[in-house]
Amino acid sequence: MMMLGAILGDMAGSIYERNNLKTDKPKEINLLNPRCKFTDDTVLTCAIAEAALSDRDYKKAIKEWALRYPNAGYGGMFRKWFRQDNPQPYNSFGNGSAMRVSPIGFLFYTLEETLAEAKKSAECTHNHPEGIKGAQAIAAAVFMARNHKSKKEIKDYIEQTFQYNLSQTIDEIRPSYSFDVTCQGSVPQSIIAFLESENFVHALQIAISIGGDSDTIACMTGSIAEAYYEHIPQDYIEFALEKMPDDMKQVRDYMEIEFKKRLNIRGNNGF
Repeated sequence: MMMLGAILGDMAGSIYERNNLKTDKPKEINLLNPRCKFTDDTVLTCAIAEAALSDRDYKKAIKEWALRYPNAGYGGMFRKWFRQDNPQPYNSFGNGSAMRVSPIGFLFYTLEETLAEAKKSAECTHNHPEGIKGAQAIAAAVFMARNHKSKKEIKDYIEQTFQYNLSQTIDEIRPSYSFDVTCQGSVPQSIIAFLESENFVHALQIAISIGGDSDTIACMTGSIAEAYYEHIPQDYIEFALEKMPDDMKQVRDYMEIEFKKRLNIRGNNGF
């Protein structure tokens, strides 16, 4: 698997981002629509993975991948950023920092390292405190999920550390929820979708069912769900791989090899 949770979330949500589907019957949502495609969420997740795997500068990797896929659906400020010779952070609290961060949750040995790397990966663009916080929250949730922490432990930590309110249910959020690309307006919702889910597929369905920035919410939810459930159905894996270019597959393969190597070195205890 490795990274496919985020990528599948991005792909599944791609057709609903501008054509929201709000439904109180999320299990009826078809996630394997032929029109699904990867967007900027996937491109930049690959950039973060490559940088974290090779100790590259996050800014350079993000810029390089964005230039390689310049029409993947980036926000206006980020489009200006990656086209500059020496781009500088622009004080953003958008959810771009959180949508791309999940590889960090898989690759580092301690929660402290994970939080530090998440901050580093965010602040080259999203150096607003909320932008950093959103990235750290998703990375921490992934880290805790892959270390077999319970949903209650994950929920309590995220609430206490980042002051996100995770007490609302998706059914309570859905009626008034609107398109919101801020970290504070989408990260908590993506975590709640995971907390309410029964399995990986159900997590993506819940995430999409509230509307809003569907691809990014499902991307964030999917990354945590992959780490927690440790299972993605084979037809979903094949669906994602068929739509991924070779460079993305190579990063994913390298990440899986490196994750297993680090797991063997340290074991599941604390990793």
